[in-house]
Amino acid sequence: MAADRLDIAKVWPQPLALHEAAKAPVQRKLAADEESRARIAKVLGLDKLIALNADLRVAPWLDGVEISGRWTATVEQTCGVTLEPFQSELDGRLQIRAVPEGSQALATSEDHELELDIEADDPPDALSSGEVDLGAYVVEDLSLAIDPFPRKPGAAFEAPDTGAEISPFAVLAKLKGGTPDA
Repeated sequence: MAADRLDIAKVWPQPLALHEAAKAPVQRKLAADEESRARIAKVLGLDKLIALNADLRVAPWLDGVEISGRWTATVEQTCGVTLEPFQSELDGRLQIRAVPEGSQALATSEDHELELDIEADDPPDALSSGEVDLGAYVVEDLSLAIDPFPRKPGAAFEAPDTGAEISPFAVLAKLKGGTPDA
């Protein structure tokens, strides 16, 4: 899984230096070009990524940033039932906080106990450099929105009609040259 995350992080780099958003929010409109869409499609196991766009706002938050916004994508996948390619429209919302490593926002309690609260905000991401990669966040969120078992609209699996119930020993009986006892 770590290798997959690394591939996702490198597939569409859209860096923004933390100091650019330190004083006032920054708006970024991202649109993946053909080469980037081909790389993203390969990493995510898609037939094609026809479009990927994002409209993001990066605002100062503590000593890091808060990224919010929307993304849209048009993907082409192969139907698991008909084996025909089909397109689907996906979209998502981002709400992420990120701070530099060593930030006080990443500090844990002294007794190192982890308290889980389902209603609480996610903890901020730790950034290893002085920049945040907006493209990596968009691609990661897109990867979570893709249906791992794609089905073309209207496609339905129909089991073949075998007529009579087949005994589990029918194949063995054919090999022996006899008929199975049911």
